[in-house]
Amino acid sequence: MISLREATGEKHKIAESMLFNQRMVKGELSKDEYISYLTQQLAIFDTIEVRELPHPSLKRSDKIVEDIKELFGNEIIQITILPSTKEYTKYLDSLTQEQLLPHIYLNYLAIIYGGQLIKKNLHGSGKMYEFDGDIKEIAGSIRAIQKDEWADEVNTGFDYLINIYGELQNSVR
Repeated sequence: MISLREATGEKHKIAESMLFNQRMVKGELSKDEYISYLTQQLAIFDTIEVRELPHPSLKRSDKIVEDIKELFGNEIIQITILPSTKEYTKYLDSLTQEQLLPHIYLNYLAIIYGGQLIKKNLHGSGKMYEFDGDIKEIAGSIRAIQKDEWADEVNTGFDYLINIYGELQNSVR
């Protein structure tokens, strides 16, 4: 059987090559664009985090809220959830705990690994990318349960994220 990494590699490359994602990694997003990204991430992680996670230190929602508050300062916060994000969160809500696991794999390992590239070039302190505890143990909690059979569901998650990145890029003012 093909490994999860191999079976999801094509979608992973597409997501990484999305213009919005490339601009984020290079530190080219405006503060407002980054806040919009954080807002979408908050909606996704809020949806996932009503369920059980493999490790308590994976929780991101509170850290994302801290990042948003830091970037907004004393400004009035207006949060806009994009239609593509609403579609993904609706889909996540429809899944059982077992069906949600591939999305935990996708979204949390992206923050653990890819997020470290992003953190170097972003607005604010990047609390979303900071984990309390041993990062290898935290990532290992996901790796310990991951299955090659998750490939289709992880690719579905990538499809949603690709749509979100596209909509984020198209909403650039």
